[in-house]
Amino acid sequence: MQFFKPGKTIDFLAYRKTFGTISAILVALSFISIFFPGPNFGIDFKGGTELEIGFKGEVGPGQLRSAVTDLGYDSPEVVAVMGADNRYIIRIQEVSAMGAGQVDKIRKGVAAALGGAEIEEMKVSPGGDKISLRLSAAADTDAIRKALIDAGAKVRGVSVFGPEDDFRYEARLLGVGDEVVKGLIAKLGDSGPDPDNMRIEWVGPKAGQQLRDSAIQALLYAIAFIMVYVAFRFDLRFAPGGVIAMVHDALITIGLFVLLQKEVNLATVAALLTVVGYSINDTIVVYDRIRENMARMRDTSLYHLINVSTSQTLSRTVVTSITTLLSITGFFIWGTPVIRDIVFALFVGFLVGTYSSIYIAAPFTEWMDRRFFRA
Repeated sequence: MQFFKPGKTIDFLAYRKTFGTISAILVALSFISIFFPGPNFGIDFKGGTELEIGFKGEVGPGQLRSAVTDLGYDSPEVVAVMGADNRYIIRIQEVSAMGAGQVDKIRKGVAAALGGAEIEEMKVSPGGDKISLRLSAAADTDAIRKALIDAGAKVRGVSVFGPEDDFRYEARLLGVGDEVVKGLIAKLGDSGPDPDNMRIEWVGPKAGQQLRDSAIQALLYAIAFIMVYVAFRFDLRFAPGGVIAMVHDALITIGLFVLLQKEVNLATVAALLTVVGYSINDTIVVYDRIRENMARMRDTSLYHLINVSTSQTLSRTVVTSITTLLSITGFFIWGTPVIRDIVFALFVGFLVGTYSSIYIAAPFTEWMDRRFFRA
């Protein structure tokens, strides 16, 4: 399919300064937005609570999301578990973590209530759902439970942990997940959660930070290896332009995400990696045609070669982009909020990736050739 008349050459590089300036402004704004106002990190990167709950009756994801929001939890994620009826994963950003003051109060209260036994070690899980104690002597679990409750802890139960002569005890606490379940039971009635068919986990801030660092490393590694690939596939003149275009596409996509305060999570990182792959694929198509024409038109300047090659691949670029965008539009219209955010990142990234192949990668290659490689 040809959208443009074959043989016609468009002078794309004549507008390189104009589009280069626009891109530089957009990249600068995107970079600044990362620090102010900053990304709206989701549970994956900031920490939070995840519940997997089976419900007794028919419950829709929209109804469930509305019920969790009414309980006072902003922007909950609700995902249906595939292959299981009326079973959902709910993610909220709140955790039951205790402050240092509350932990110290609990330690003093338990120590005063135990009498002869001393606390040799006390650990509170980062998610605030468990307290581990190691005592100098045996103690009654009911006495420990009462001491914890008197100190302000919401205790579900206390049990011996490990061999009896280790004098270790574990107190299971009522956390944010329990409050959500309790609230859903009150709101949904007979269709509410089944207490025997649920799982509650948390992601601590440290784990979230590790995931965030790993995500950044994944993007950097992808860009580095793609740069090496392009350098070997073509030559050193082409690699910087492809990498600049990839960074350009990723930064503008994440910048728009930040400015609109859409949630940034692992799914967003997956979308960005997809955008990076799409961007370099589109750029390589243009580069391939440039290299082919370099062999055919040996006495032609790279400036003219880029215009000819880009014009020859323009119909293919437009058809590929439209087909890709149409294929994801349905997900944006009928998908859940989580799916829509992923598709939004892909939509923006694909558009910017198509543009950057023409007005960022190729012009930068021509500038590199003129500045460093031309004899």
